[in-house]
Amino acid sequence: MSSSSGAMTGTTGSSTVGRGTAGGGGGIGHRVSGIAIAVGCVLFLGAAVWGALVYRPYTVPTTSMVPTVQPGDRLLAQKVSGSEVHRGDVVVFKDKLWGTKPLVKRVVGVGGDVVACCDAQGRLTVNGKPIDETYLKGGGPASVEPFSTRVPAGQIFLLGDNRAVSEDSRIHLDDAQGGSVPASDVRARVDGVAWPSSRMGLLSRTSAFGVVPGGGSPGQGPLGLLMIAVVVGVVLILGGAAYDPLAKLFRRR
Repeated sequence: MSSSSGAMTGTTGSSTVGRGTAGGGGGIGHRVSGIAIAVGCVLFLGAAVWGALVYRPYTVPTTSMVPTVQPGDRLLAQKVSGSEVHRGDVVVFKDKLWGTKPLVKRVVGVGGDVVACCDAQGRLTVNGKPIDETYLKGGGPASVEPFSTRVPAGQIFLLGDNRAVSEDSRIHLDDAQGGSVPASDVRARVDGVAWPSSRMGLLSRTSAFGVVPGGGSPGQGPLGLLMIAVVVGVVLILGGAAYDPLAKLFRRR
């Protein structure tokens, strides 16, 4: 009798321990899923708020920047000051001599540069250095009309990537500013395309101006990191939210 009672007690204790272990595992999993959701929300919301503070949306209405930017593209442009603008940057600017609407062009010269076209191979030159502009549309020369100008201090010289149709610094060479615009006219630097979805992504920075002393743009803005934070945040939120339903399903089996 005593022996039988002892066996029953042992069985009951074993069952209790088993349930406790399972419950403990489920509790840990539930806490981890909660932490994942919380971290995901911080990443997602933090990136969204940071992006809203740093970036502005712009729409391109013309073909002057094809193929880099297509008409109708919804751009994400980082707010920058004139001192942060470098050769090769695609920028949004507004100048009173160019009209009343924001324009999108590529910076090819900064204060003190001598910008000219074209050399024997039809290339743009900056301070005598030929620039291999791989981003240009078509295989023709960098400009149909030859020109040469020195960019005044504190100003920038801008050209469109679709040189055959772009109305840029070349047609303003006879203006008071000699085709250049004050660097302070720059509103933002284009970092990526937000829409359409088929073209969504970061805008590649060119290394073409690396041959010029002082070089070009030093690198990408924070848009890439923000996009990664958003994706990771969504994955953590969805993964954490899916834990409890999946755990219940496996327990039933």
